[in-house]
Amino acid sequence: MQRIVLKVGTSTLTNGTAQINRQRMLELVQQMARLYQKGHEVVLVTSGAMAAGRERLGFPDLGRSVPAKQMLSAIGQGRLMHHYSQLFDLFEIVVGQILLTRDDLSDRARYLNIRDTLSTLLEHRIIPIINENDTTATHEIRVGDNDNLSALVANLLEADLLIILTDQPGLFTADPRKHADAELVAEVKQIDDETYALAGGAGSTVGTGGMVTKIQAAQLASRSGVLTVIASGKAPEVIQRIAAGENVGTRFLPVTGSIESRKRWMLAEKPHGRIHIDAGAARKLVKGGASLLPVGITRVEGGFERGELVGVAGPDGRLIAHGLTSYSSRDVQRLCGVKSNRIGEILGYSYGDAVIHRNNLILLS
Repeated sequence: MQRIVLKVGTSTLTNGTAQINRQRMLELVQQMARLYQKGHEVVLVTSGAMAAGRERLGFPDLGRSVPAKQMLSAIGQGRLMHHYSQLFDLFEIVVGQILLTRDDLSDRARYLNIRDTLSTLLEHRIIPIINENDTTATHEIRVGDNDNLSALVANLLEADLLIILTDQPGLFTADPRKHADAELVAEVKQIDDETYALAGGAGSTVGTGGMVTKIQAAQLASRSGVLTVIASGKAPEVIQRIAAGENVGTRFLPVTGSIESRKRWMLAEKPHGRIHIDAGAARKLVKGGASLLPVGITRVEGGFERGELVGVAGPDGRLIAHGLTSYSSRDVQRLCGVKSNRIGEILGYSYGDAVIHRNNLILLS
């Protein structure tokens, strides 16, 4: 039995048109129902609310303003859920809707509440249908797209498999719409700059994400120990075949095993600030399994309090870890480059030798 998170994009639901394709929705629901009937746990993360709202209003040209998008989502969310409910009813499967924002997943208490709610739904054999809460989310708290939301959900639920369905068969060596010799990448063991270069720019005109956001999602999921597959929603029985282990689309292998629940939350939360470290400290964190000591810190970016989640960046500025800091940004600024035995002397107090203890730190690669 597997716990499977399935993300369905707008382009898949519309079958490349401007409106929701009910036949395509039925085909996807049938595949999910078969997995459900075999005992698998299925969680659906779906796009399409704005497309459903735009269809209901007769496809008006409203521009790209946030209020217009929120209005379309308010109209379309209920219609989209109504379609799903009716289709799952054909298979006597109960579904439940959950709307989320990054703010919900960044707060530790709400994170746990959402996890408990989703776990309870699955325990009672109810399929959760999740979408980003576009009607209330602002630019600062939006997850940004349902690709990344699906990875956050897979992380939260400790899923076995994340399937992202799109209008492309997977990741190619070049844009297949422009290069006839482009080849499908069957497997990615480690996501790096080269992987993102292959992803290129935005894809479909009806959705909010391109291949880049799907790679971002796969990277977060792989860090969480979740296998991710990006594949075409048009492929015959695609969900069934992926769940059975068939090589369909592009597979992104996990880079770590299962991790403890608290550290899963640390992957999901948005850091409050950033601590920059030198090459020696970065090497000890990544290779040596060490705690972050003040002697290796070069500078502090942003403001944060003791106990908050911060990002840790190497000398090239790239994030290499998330961690819960034992000191505020004001304290860390005073401790840059200082040996741990001088912390008490400089601050007048000490919360320990490490700015971030190893037990409160998770590597991002």
